Amino acid sequence: METIRVEILNPKAKNLLRELAELNLIKISKEEKSDFTQLLKKIRANSTDEISLEVEEIRKSRNEK
Repeated sequence: METIRVEILNPKAKNLLRELAELNLIKISKEEKSDFTQLLKKIRANSTDEISLEVEEIRKSRNEK
């Protein structure tokens, strides 16, 4: 199976694609963010929180001196 991205320029083309899908020749699905992209966002969010905590600890130690 091959996956391609199609940009529809004419609304009539969308109807043709729907007809092909009804004939089970193609499958139409909305583009969703990949699992990899979602994983990166999660990791980055956690990393940002960890970095913020560490920065706060360093600031506290500097202020105590």
